[in-house]
Amino acid sequence: MIEIEEGTGNIYADLGMADAEEMLVKAQLATKIGEIIKSHKWSQQQAAEVLGMTQPKLSKMLRGQFRGISEAKMLDCLTRLGRDVQIVVGPARRTASVGHVAVVFSAQ
Repeated sequence: MIEIEEGTGNIYADLGMADAEEMLVKAQLATKIGEIIKSHKWSQQQAAEVLGMTQPKLSKMLRGQFRGISEAKMLDCLTRLGRDVQIVVGPARRTASVGHVAVVFSAQ
């Protein structure tokens, strides 16, 4: 019999990575950046020029290799792509003493 284990919703946490939450946030941001680029029908070279990065670096980010790219740079990419970025800081929703980071995209 095959045993199936339900995931946490964060593949990086399921794999036991120490920076799982940060990696999930970056993955979500990279996905949105890729969606916007695709909607503009830009080549990676065209998009890289708009984003102020090299095409190879953009290619790596869109393929999930974003360890060398900060969350701040990814947020900058979204603003360069014409998106507003809001950061909201509030009290932890759980009883734990450690807060949580989440990415929420508005419908557009």
